Amino acid sequence: MERETMRRRSIAVILLLSVCLAASPASASSSQADFIKKTISSHTIVIFSKSYCPYCKRAKEVFRELDQAPHVIELDERDDGYSIQDALRDIVGRRTVPQVFINGKHIGGSDDTVEAYQNGELAKLLGIDLTDHDDL
Repeated sequence: MERETMRRRSIAVILLLSVCLAASPASASSSQADFIKKTISSHTIVIFSKSYCPYCKRAKEVFRELDQAPHVIELDERDDGYSIQDALRDIVGRRTVPQVFINGKHIGGSDDTVEAYQNGELAKLLGIDLTDHDDL
């Protein structure tokens, strides 16, 4: 009888661990990584941003200057924004915002985006002519 009780307890512990592991942050991170990958593959320009961040505003301004409408994910306006930001760290090696993607390619943050604009790399990636645009 005691052996049967121990077996049942062992099974209960295994089931409990399975439930806990299924609900672990790693699972959430995986779904956030899937969200990020799906988002950047579905839009030409994606900016992971925070609405109040001056660096994010500067990166978004680059695309306004280019008359381009990026798909912006404002992390501070989402319940899962913190975990998306963690997943960004795992994907691109940085947790800071903004993080800019063009045609699925990671461009970088604000300084990287402004530099790519100024040296013509953004124009190449977007297939646009910069002759009518002023520098930021």
